[in-house]
Amino acid sequence: MLVPRIVSALAVTAGLFIAAPASAQFFLKPANLSGGRVTGAEPGMTGPALPGATPAELRAALVWNLRAALNVAALQCQFEPTLLTVSNYNALLKDHEVELRESYGTLEKYFIRSNNTKKAGQTELDKFGTRVYSGFSTVSGQLSFCQTAAAIGHDALFRKRGDFGDLAQERMRELRNSLASWGEQFRRTIDYNSLTYAPLPPFGNDKCWRKGTYQAKKCGALVLATR
Repeated sequence: MLVPRIVSALAVTAGLFIAAPASAQFFLKPANLSGGRVTGAEPGMTGPALPGATPAELRAALVWNLRAALNVAALQCQFEPTLLTVSNYNALLKDHEVELRESYGTLEKYFIRSNNTKKAGQTELDKFGTRVYSGFSTVSGQLSFCQTAAAIGHDALFRKRGDFGDLAQERMRELRNSLASWGEQFRRTIDYNSLTYAPLPPFGNDKCWRKGTYQAKKCGALVLATR
């Protein structure tokens, strides 16, 4: 009776591993991109600056920035399906639709207040949205951006409704950091520009060689390249 129980337990365990989605890992040791919580007042966190914005308006801008970033990830990161950037993005739009809609309304009021008329405010809001999206387009940092955005998008699915803004405040600095070019951290690439090179041995001087062996006593010791 013991064997069937062991087989059943193994089958359940295998089923759990099959059900769990894979997570792409591009590096043996990714760079640590984590950063502190932000309010939106910090330079670059909301993309374009929002002078005179209230804390609620800055939070709304962070929400919209995070939504835009995860949208860009859904488009740019499909080369690695296990990141689930498309399905997670579509799911969070549904889960957090109320907060996303309210954040957009808050931003709309900010731009109308800052530009006197509704038409002018809408124009500036459209420009803001375009700049936010373009700010998350990346080439050199695609791998780190996709991996970071995928992790944040996954976390968004487990946040209760109304907490998407908290997630944006907690992870926006990390997301911004991921846009830079990052490589393998476990075994870093040698910076060949930092090496000091010695002159080549005097191959053309027969006095320095005897039967193919360099004669240090006659021509001096050879100096190897050093860091």
